[in-house]
Amino acid sequence: MNIIIFGAGRVGESVAESLVSEQNDITVIDQDPARVRALEERLDLRGVVGNGIQPSVLAEAGAKDADMIIACAALDESNLVVCKVAHDVFQVPTTIARLRSPEFEEGGALLGKAGFAVDHVICPEESVMRYIHQLIDYPEALQVVQFAEGRVCLTVVRAAAGATLTGYRIGDIRERLPNVPMRVVALYRQDAEVPLDADTRILPGDEVFVLAAADQIRRVLAAIHAVD
Repeated sequence: MNIIIFGAGRVGESVAESLVSEQNDITVIDQDPARVRALEERLDLRGVVGNGIQPSVLAEAGAKDADMIIACAALDESNLVVCKVAHDVFQVPTTIARLRSPEFEEGGALLGKAGFAVDHVICPEESVMRYIHQLIDYPEALQVVQFAEGRVCLTVVRAAAGATLTGYRIGDIRERLPNVPMRVVALYRQDAEVPLDADTRILPGDEVFVLAAADQIRRVLAAIHAVD
């Protein structure tokens, strides 16, 4: 997928890191040459120095062939204008804008095709708050990431000595917890990933990545982190 990222600040850099790892063709636009150069040196992407609200700069970035533009500069108004120009001038199919103001609601008339033409809104501050609430709800977890509109969660938990599954093979999970559908998708031991198969044992201190339904998360945490 051809993706343009407008803004090479913290949010833009984070978005670029995530998307480059998924084998997309990424172009980053920013007015700061140093930021652009740093990203080009560190990541497999192309940088364009300039103001992304200008059609000539978007054209240089390849907007004509872009599948998506993600506007995540510091100012809401810049992100809105970039999405409008990308949609109206270059017919970019998908536009995403970072917006701090709560007055711009996704799906509202202002962001519709007749308005600023923003398909999706991202708000880093709101994401941080959701993350904090999840850690409060599940204090045993190192991390909780939701998928499928919150129905499925990827949970990271540190295995405790004496817990239900600690010391057992991954192949023993179904027997130990027959009524808890879950799948271990990764396991890290002393910061190194451990190859997974049915004979891999969960040892105390391991970071265990588990995929399970949201309503099963507390049982998963209890099985790996709580001591019998």
